[in-house]
Amino acid sequence: MTPEQMVQAAIETAEDGLDAGELPIGAVVVMGDQILGRAYTQDRGQSRRLVHADLLAMVQADERLGWARRPQPLRLAVNLEPCVMCFGAAMTLGVAEIYYALESPADGASAIAPHWQPASLDLPGYAAPAMTSGILRRESRELFRRYCRTAPEGGFRGWAQSIGNLPD
Repeated sequence: MTPEQMVQAAIETAEDGLDAGELPIGAVVVMGDQILGRAYTQDRGQSRRLVHADLLAMVQADERLGWARRPQPLRLAVNLEPCVMCFGAAMTLGVAEIYYALESPADGASAIAPHWQPASLDLPGYAAPAMTSGILRRESRELFRRYCRTAPEGGFRGWAQSIGNLPD
C-alpha cells in the first residue's frame, strides 16, 4: 500500500467522522497492504479527550497484534499531523513511518522527531518514526472547511478554520 493510498484511507475514515458530527480526522495503521486499525476522532461521541483518531487506530492494531512478531514494519497514516501524545504512542507501538496530509501548528509532533533520542539505547523500540507530510493536502484541508460550515461556534470550529486556511 503506497503512502498516498494510506492517506486516502485515512481521509475516507475522516469523512465517516465528519458524517458522525466529529472533527474530520481519520487514521489507519498498516502492515504491508493490510489495514490493522482504522478510526476517526471521537471527542463528541465519547465525551472524552483521549480519543484521537491515530490513538484509536493504534489501539486497534495493538489489540490485533499483541506481542506477536511483526513480519513487516507498521506504518501510520493520518490526515492531520499527530500530536505529541499520539507520536509517543506511535513510538511505543513501534510504528516505523508516519504519513500525513496537513500540519497541526498548535500541537503537531513533527518537530520532535528529528531530535528524539531515547534516554537508554538498550531499551527496545521508542525510535522516532520517519514522518512525511503534505500527502493529499488539499483533500484533507477541504474536510476541515466542510466541518466549519456546519460546526457550532466554539473552540473546535476556530481551530478547524485555522487548519482549513493553511496554505498550499
